[in-house]
Amino acid sequence: MLVLRDISYKVGNKTILNNISLEVSNADFLIITGPNGSGKSTLAKIIMGIIKPTTGRILYNGKDITNLDVTERAKLGVSYAFQQPVNIKGLRARDLIEAAVGAPIGDTSAGKYLKAVGLNPVEYLDRELDNSLSGGEKKRIEIASVLARNAELTVFDEPEAGIDLWSFSDLLKVLKKQQAKGKTQIVISHQERIINAGNKLIVLKNGAIDG
Repeated sequence: MLVLRDISYKVGNKTILNNISLEVSNADFLIITGPNGSGKSTLAKIIMGIIKPTTGRILYNGKDITNLDVTERAKLGVSYAFQQPVNIKGLRARDLIEAAVGAPIGDTSAGKYLKAVGLNPVEYLDRELDNSLSGGEKKRIEIASVLARNAELTVFDEPEAGIDLWSFSDLLKVLKKQQAKGKTQIVISHQERIINAGNKLIVLKNGAIDG
């Protein structure tokens, strides 16, 4: 279980998040939505440990992780899928998946994660994550690496962003399959079909939970 208690985040005199409190149970599919500038991505980064809250506490499975960085949280089973996928010349899809697994794996094992997101392993395993790939292709490879990580809790920041040939229905199948496996998911999204697929919904407005 993930618990946020009175999380606030300020930059100078500007309040980005204001006293956010919520509980996310195991196997929840929580959707966080709201208008642009409402603090959604900031909240996602705070949950992952990319940035630290100005005030408040974060508990994961009873452990206070407020001051743990992103690497330490990853070791506890918390994962993050960026809104903008990685773009690193020389880094292949295979490399990203093996980094997620934490060990070299064969073509068959690595390929199953690409197949899960609708990509042909023969074509994509050794493709570099550079500008030769579309935004949608890079996004799908990143989601494949998230599946390979097999984290207990994953934060997806607008997973539908940049999806091209891969349909929303296929993306939803991946997310629902993860939930069926008992994985906890927090999804930042504006997309109505994704919003309707969650079992919990939080709307942020002006840095606070609306309602």
